[in-house]
Amino acid sequence: MVTEMARRTFLGAAGVAALAGIAASWPRLAGWDVPGRSTDELVVAIRGTAANTQARQALVQRFSELHPDIPIRLIAIQGASWNDFFTKILTMIAAGTTPDVVYVATEGLQLFADRLAVPLDDRVRRDAGELTDYFSDVHPALVEANMYQGSLFALPIDWNGAGIFVDTTVIGAAGLEYPEPNWSLEQFVASLRAIKAKAAPGVIPFNWQNGLWGGALPWLMLNDSNFVEAEQSSGGSWLWDSFYAGEPFAAGRGGGYRWRTPTADADRSIEAVKLLGSLVNERLASRPTAGGANNTLGLFASHNVGFTPAGGAWARALSLSGMEKGTFDATLFPQWRTHRHQFGGSGYAVMRSSTKQDAAWEWIKFATTTEAMSMALDTQNTTPARRSLANATRYAGTGPEHWQVFYGLLDDTPDPLPIPAPPQQPALESAVIAQIGTALSGDVAGVVPAMRVLQQRLETILGGAA
Repeated sequence: MVTEMARRTFLGAAGVAALAGIAASWPRLAGWDVPGRSTDELVVAIRGTAANTQARQALVQRFSELHPDIPIRLIAIQGASWNDFFTKILTMIAAGTTPDVVYVATEGLQLFADRLAVPLDDRVRRDAGELTDYFSDVHPALVEANMYQGSLFALPIDWNGAGIFVDTTVIGAAGLEYPEPNWSLEQFVASLRAIKAKAAPGVIPFNWQNGLWGGALPWLMLNDSNFVEAEQSSGGSWLWDSFYAGEPFAAGRGGGYRWRTPTADADRSIEAVKLLGSLVNERLASRPTAGGANNTLGLFASHNVGFTPAGGAWARALSLSGMEKGTFDATLFPQWRTHRHQFGGSGYAVMRSSTKQDAAWEWIKFATTTEAMSMALDTQNTTPARRSLANATRYAGTGPEHWQVFYGLLDDTPDPLPIPAPPQQPALESAVIAQIGTALSGDVAGVVPAMRVLQQRLETILGGAA
């Protein structure tokens, strides 16, 4: 069994041994040993399949028209999760075939910032005139989530916040109306009981998954807690004063977040998990399933669930799964002690090892433009970082009717926070999944001991956090 300390090491001896067998194959997998392949190409790595790179060929072509002096190639790397994707990037590094630019999600931003990527501060300052329109269209919470120790390491391109998707046919059968985004915890629980009493047999009032995103964490945040305290780093005034002067959402922002102090056994953390346990034991909620929101999509799409946590990425997925427009909608989590919501985003990071950092910066600036973002995010499988692109036209074909709640999760709720993602994020998430599963495997009496074990594991994982 891999220890928590081993998980924290960065390509330590065991990790290198595990990767050695496949590291040598990366030039072939990435196509870098193909005869005639230019070593002058700017290589941009994204998470996905060959189909994803093919879908972005128009984007690459447009960049090449604007920058004919910069040959560029996108490579897609498959990953069942972002952590799987990052593991494969580390494998490429071990093989000496590091991309110049990597599309990095919140889960890996601090890992890359701490060890792999270059800060963008000087380039942002230099080209401020080109970026003013971008920052004016992007919520500062997304920007701060891409900062680390006062420096900016990526410009957010897309993101998703954990809200609640609603099956309108299920709640209609229970005599319920659309729950407004400012609904209360009491209204939420009453709605679950109505579904249980009136819906067809087998319908789950609230179905959810076990993970950091959309799992127990939203409930901890609504109860004014977290698995790890969100400490704000100093710095960042260079950005806020330049691009967000007078912007209310930017007031009090700093240089990113540090995740150093576990709070899993805090009273409000335990109270939140006990709430979930009581819902499970009353059969108002499912026991959490592992694997993320995609594992719950099929059940929801078959009209067997009343409410489930998900983000804007589900709009297209549900449509493709056969759900007709109008049969599903979206709202926010209910208010409890707070109405704070979680989110995670993605953006391009420039690798320290790249010899083409100036060219990489030109790609990043291009990717933030309205034109490029419209081309890259032309389907409803994520939420654009630009507020102006999260509009009625985007969701006209699929729904939901209340699409405004997607960006409203940032604009209309107090102090939204990114998921806890220190450089040791994979170990942190594994510990959370394991102990939340244990906590909710039986009676609520098991919550306290499970959360105490989680606290101990997180203290071990984050013991070396600076």
